[in-house]
Amino acid sequence: MADKPSVLFVCVHNAGRSQMAAAWLTHLAGDRVEVRSAGSNPGDHVNPAAVEAMAEVGIDISAEVPKVLTTDAVKESDVCITMGCGDTCPVFPGKRYLDWRLEDPAGQGVEAVRPIRDEIKTLVKTLIAEIAPEATT
Repeated sequence: MADKPSVLFVCVHNAGRSQMAAAWLTHLAGDRVEVRSAGSNPGDHVNPAAVEAMAEVGIDISAEVPKVLTTDAVKESDVCITMGCGDTCPVFPGKRYLDWRLEDPAGQGVEAVRPIRDEIKTLVKTLIAEIAPEATT
């Protein structure tokens, strides 16, 4: 892993789970980690309930746009975290792959998205502790 690890979050539509995960990682790790997200079949826009749920915790993802998963994005990442997209993510030797089994927030209201948001935060905190812990002085 490079001095600055790179993480790619992948879900089907890149409209909910992966967007929230990327936002949490950016928010909690700052510039210690390079963050990407993509979808195997990207949606037209980020899920409004995900936008609202993240806004409730002070994170604005309203300007984010779903992106298509590319082989290059996987190649350039140290850690690839899938969230319900199955085998659509290309596999390369030397990469770390994780599968976070999270409920899909598609079509759900903010009340249903909040627990998913909070579970993602917990998983991201664990990931940061593993790949980019804060330096101790």
